[in-house]
Amino acid sequence: MTDAEVLIVGAGITGAALALALADAGVPVALLDRDAPSLPHADRPLDVRVSAIHTAAVGWLQRLGAWDLIPAACRAPFGRIEVWDASSAGRIGFDSADIGQPWLGHIVENRALVAALHTRLERLPAAQVLAPAEWDDWRVETDGVCLRLADGRDLSAHLLVGADGAASPLRLRAGIAAVDEPFGQCALVCHVATEQPHGDTARQRFLPTGPLAFLPLADGRSSIVWSTTPAEARRLAALPADEFAAELGAAFGERLGAIGAVSERAVIPLRGREAARYVGPRLALVGDAAHVVHPLAGLGANLGLGDAAQLAAGVTGALKHARDPGQEHLLRAYERARRSQNLPVVRAIVGLHRLFTAAPAPLRLLRGVGLLAVDRAAPLKRLFTAAACGLDDAAFVPQSTATSG
Repeated sequence: MTDAEVLIVGAGITGAALALALADAGVPVALLDRDAPSLPHADRPLDVRVSAIHTAAVGWLQRLGAWDLIPAACRAPFGRIEVWDASSAGRIGFDSADIGQPWLGHIVENRALVAALHTRLERLPAAQVLAPAEWDDWRVETDGVCLRLADGRDLSAHLLVGADGAASPLRLRAGIAAVDEPFGQCALVCHVATEQPHGDTARQRFLPTGPLAFLPLADGRSSIVWSTTPAEARRLAALPADEFAAELGAAFGERLGAIGAVSERAVIPLRGREAARYVGPRLALVGDAAHVVHPLAGLGANLGLGDAAQLAAGVTGALKHARDPGQEHLLRAYERARRSQNLPVVRAIVGLHRLFTAAPAPLRLLRGVGLLAVDRAAPLKRLFTAAACGLDDAAFVPQSTATSG
């Protein structure tokens, strides 16, 4: 007897989405986190932590019944992406209309997305949420895994999932190594008003110290993700609002005119990380516990949601055929599918970061020429646009479509 088929540690975006996908399919799942979810209130300003959720992931969340529970004020669609290099003539643009899609994705407040997932979970009898709750230890047994909670209770399941973030105590406890990619940067994040409308367009300018992104918000403001050196990020965060607005506008080339009201600012250290393995005995890692990427491509949350969709499909498929979802060969299949999807993305992002922060003039010229060449190559650009929508990630394909195809 088990308390659940699957036990998930970490109730953020990825963990809650996985729990929802399983519970929605009738799979008994237990979700625990040491902190209760921080839910938005009507009178609370929009949090500075937002994610770009691409079209394929939005469709998956819609099918799970969570997307429409996100307040309209907390999600903003974007149909275009504009990227240009401050150190060369290179620029490129992507438009959802080029591949017949209404949008490339949405900018979503993290807290609102988590709240929507938990709201949907509360309505499903197959789900139990334990938060706040902490685990003390865990052990693998012949036919399952047992997690000892800090209060002395034991929870048993056939599969344990680590959705517990970049530091992932579960991954460390399992002895799974991880390779770090120190970017030497921090991201300064905030929301700002701009003189000109954002036009449902996500914009990013590559500066010598790192990328500066303006992401559209539903209320007409833009969410700022300014990746730069740690010392510079701290300096920018400490500036008076008017001085910060002036420096931000100049760094962005005044693309949206003068910068107006500035929200609270936060500084987030940036570090890439890739787990050597995504699985262990009756253990699977998802989201940041398995991989952490630089925010320059806005793909971090989507990779985690892809992990959740892939693992949920594997578990439900196994149970449909009366198989143990914690068996090694099933977990290996999940790992192969996700590493083949995630690793090229992770490596491409690392390569782009190195290329666009490189100082030598020949490299600056090369990247400028490369951006312009891709922008003029319509078939290649359509491939990149489809990837930006998440249409190349098989994890988000509805199971009926995947089966019939």
